[in-house]
Amino acid sequence: MNKTIHTSNNEGKLSFVATPIGNLEDITLRALKTFRDCDVVVCEDTRVTSKLLTAHGISKSLFSLHEHTNQAKLLEVIDWVRQGKRVAYASDAGTPNVNDPGGKLAAAAYETKLNIETIPGPSALTAAMAVCGFPMDDFIYRGFVPHKKGRKKFFSEIVLSDFPVIFLESTHRINKSLNELSLILGTNRLIFIGREMTKLHETYYRGTVEEVKIELEKTSTKGEFVVIVGPKPKL
Repeated sequence: MNKTIHTSNNEGKLSFVATPIGNLEDITLRALKTFRDCDVVVCEDTRVTSKLLTAHGISKSLFSLHEHTNQAKLLEVIDWVRQGKRVAYASDAGTPNVNDPGGKLAAAAYETKLNIETIPGPSALTAAMAVCGFPMDDFIYRGFVPHKKGRKKFFSEIVLSDFPVIFLESTHRINKSLNELSLILGTNRLIFIGREMTKLHETYYRGTVEEVKIELEKTSTKGEFVVIVGPKPKL
């Protein structure tokens, strides 16, 4: 990256910008303005964010900040804002700080009393909640299913929940997770799955675990999945 970053004013600001989870048209006008006005875009993967910006005719200096980034690079971003730079942070997709490294940056921003703002927009969680058909006044979000250690406890806690539980799963493990759920969830508990939401092959599934498994087999288990386990049925 070119380290010469030009700024248009002397008030530094760190903006956390939500970006599309699939369909590039889901970007907000405010997000586009933030990207155009900032001095540098900090992001998880410069290749991903570059495609987004290019699609909207925006050219900016990009700086990578991911889960394996060392503390020195994080402090470098903090220093830019303290020096008066306008910095936009974007995760690969969706709202920052939900299963991405932006949380560390936000915490550092508070510790150093930076001027920060949020630019709300797309989120896989709220997109799924909007169409799942379950009451979502109260819910629990669990992130990604553990790969190995802790899987049994993860699913056991879901079964006991009185509220809908949301978790994320990948194409490589969706069948494994559904099989584990089917063993403990029973036949009267409903689930919802959003596959490839906002993308070309977007598909929704709702029913018992066994019913959803059958429908998945008819379509595809490829893609990214948001799973919502409905609340325990009232007696």
